[in-house]
Parts: sequence; structure tokens; C-alpha cells
Amino acid sequence: MRTLIPSIAMLFASATVHAQDVTTVQATSSDISDNLDLQAVAAVFGEATDLDDFERRLNDPQLQICNLDLNADGFVDYLRVVETSQGGTHLVVIQAVLGQDVFQDVATVDVERDDRGTTRVQVVGDVYMYGPNYVIEPYYVQPPVIYVFFWGPRYRPWHSPYYWGYYPSYYSPWSPYPVYTYHQHVHVHIHRHPGNTYGYVGHRHSRVAGDMHRKMQRNDYAAQHPDRSFDKRNQGMTNRQALIEKREPARTDRPANVKENSKQTPRPVQQQWTPANGKDLKERQPAPSNDRKQTLPATRDQQTRPTQQPDSPDRSQPMRPATAPASRPERQAPAAPRTEQREQQKPTQAPRESRTEQRQSERPNVAPAARPERSRPERQAPTQRMEQKSGPAKAAPREAGRKERN
Repeated sequence: MRTLIPSIAMLFASATVHAQDVTTVQATSSDISDNLDLQAVAAVFGEATDLDDFERRLNDPQLQICNLDLNADGFVDYLRVVETSQGGTHLVVIQAVLGQDVFQDVATVDVERDDRGTTRVQVVGDVYMYGPNYVIEPYYVQPPVIYVFFWGPRYRPWHSPYYWGYYPSYYSPWSPYPVYTYHQHVHVHIHRHPGNTYGYVGHRHSRVAGDMHRKMQRNDYAAQHPDRSFDKRNQGMTNRQALIEKREPARTDRPANVKENSKQTPRPVQQQWTPANGKDLKERQPAPSNDRKQTLPATRDQQTRPTQQPDSPDRSQPMRPATAPASRPERQAPAAPRTEQREQQKPTQAPRESRTEQRQSERPNVAPAARPERSRPERQAPTQRMEQKSGPAKAAPREAGRKERN
């Protein structure tokens, strides 16, 4: 019994040590820059009508574009928007409100229009947050409505009126999500409008915007925590783009024009062949494939019947030997035109006078037959006509009356 007690105690001690080792070892692969996707910021900028609406969308509890918690108070930091302009260049600075008069620049939006009227937008990540030259340039299919705000007649520089402890009525702070949950949520907002793209360019286009940013930048959090800069957090990485390529090397090896979910498999090319006998048919018969057969039209010199695959190897019949096509008879010279044939068949015709004389000479000289004369009945007197109509019975009294008169 005494020997069992120390052995049990040793087992419990080893178990507690193993448990402590498991709990202390944690994966720390996430970075501060993972909590604000600049592609999502560019997508929200293209949907806004003005800078007030842009700030509203960045802090909307329904959209939840931001997941930053730099002051570690358990709630997502409020992002305010400050804007300035010089000539045809507008600089929009996004700052995180971390305390009483404590701000930290997160990113800037450079809006610049050239002499031809073309507007160019770039979302530049702060060096402390994303490293140097991390620039996202969006391409919008339709020009955003916010362009009218910058170059319209009612333009006024925008400066957010909100600060620590004073926020708009629509804002209610929420707790940050895990990084993978946040990226799944933001991915929907990035691809909401098909056709819009947000690509990494690696350099800032506007020098004027860079000069204006140096005059108005706020890096209070960076001054308090210099050991948390990007180069200290990720040693050997130039900026966030290098960090993404290190995490996902498989995606960087693919060409840029091939989508991730697309699978392009080349179709096998099927060669045409003509077997000489039954043995060649069994040996050279290609394996069946699901793809459609690509048949080429046969030439006149190679007119052979298509081979049919037998149902089983025992029923295979030898193919007929290929025979050369019979030679066609040579074409005869084209016949003379029809008009020439008609002229050759037409007899020579004499003039009309000679034809009438010929016809008269050919007719026999026969006297015309005398027509029989028709005998017309003689006209009768009216008395005779009456007699004929009345008959012999009526004629007798008439004669008797005539005699009496006389």
C-alpha cells in the first residue's frame, strides 16, 4: 500500500506538468493588420455618397468592416474620417479613436484627378500597421457617386465631429471576432459588386498626398508602443503583401489570370488512323474517352469508311483493305451553244412570194362544187292560209255565204 501512494503522486505530478505545457504553447500567427482589410475599405468607399456616409459605413454594427481593438478594452475601435485637399488631390485619413485625445492613423485614401478628368483612387496602409508601400488600388466598373462630392459645387472639407466618449447614435460597440471569422464575413462585402477589382500595386502614385499626410498624421499609439510596429512584429517581411504570400505560397504560384476555383484540363487530341487488317484494329484501337471525338473531313484521295468498334474482342471482323478511288473519266469538250445548234437545224427559207406560188402550184386544180339551190315554198294567199288553219269543216259555210251574196 505504501509503495502505491508515491507512484500515484508521481503520476498526478507528471499529468499536471503536461497540462501546463499544453496550455502555455499557443499559435500566434495572426497580426494586427489582419483586423482591417483594406480591400473592404476600398469597396465601402465606392458605395458611399460622401465622407459622412463613408464614416458611417466603416462603423456600422451591421456591416462590421472593422475588427481592430488596439487599446485592448474588449470592444472594436471607432474609426473617424478627416479630409483635406490641395488642387486636384484629396486626402482622406482614417484614424482609430483609442482614448482621450489619443488617435492612431490606420490608412489613407488618395483621390486624385488629372487634366483629362480621370479620377484615380488608392488606399494606402499606414507604415506602423501594414508596413511600407502596402497600397490597394480599386477599379470600379461604374464611377462612384462620391466623386461628385469632391468636385461638386457644394464641396466642403470634412472633419469628423466625433471623439472619445462622443459617438453617433447609430454606433454601438461590439466585441472583436476571431481573425478567420472576420475574413469570412468581410469576403462577402468585397465581392458584392461583380466586376470591381481591388489589386495590390506596391507604390503610392500621388506625391502631393504623401506631403499632406506628413503634416496632419497622428501616431499616438505608435509612440506609446514602438515595439509593436510591423517590422518588429514580422521580422524579415517588407509589408503585409509579403506576409500574405508567405502564408499562402500555393496561390502566388498560380498565374494571375486563372481563377482559384477554375479547373482547366486540356482535352486529349485524337489521332486519325486507318487499320490494315483485323490485328491492327485490336492493337491500335484507342481507349474510349468521355470527350467528343474530333473528326476531320477526309480528302478525295483518302475516302475510307469510318471504323466501327466491335462489341467484344471475339466478334471483331477484319476491316476491308483500303482501295484507291476509281479514276474519273476525262471531261469532254463543252458542246456548242444552243443558239448555234438551232441556226444549223433551221432550213433556208425562201421569200414569202415564192412560198405562196409554190403552195398554189402544189394544190390540184379542182373546180368548186356547185351548191344546191334551195327551193323556197311559194307564198299562199291569205284565204288559203285560213282554209288550211280552219280545215274543211270551216271552209264550207264560208263558200255558202259567198254564193248567197252573189
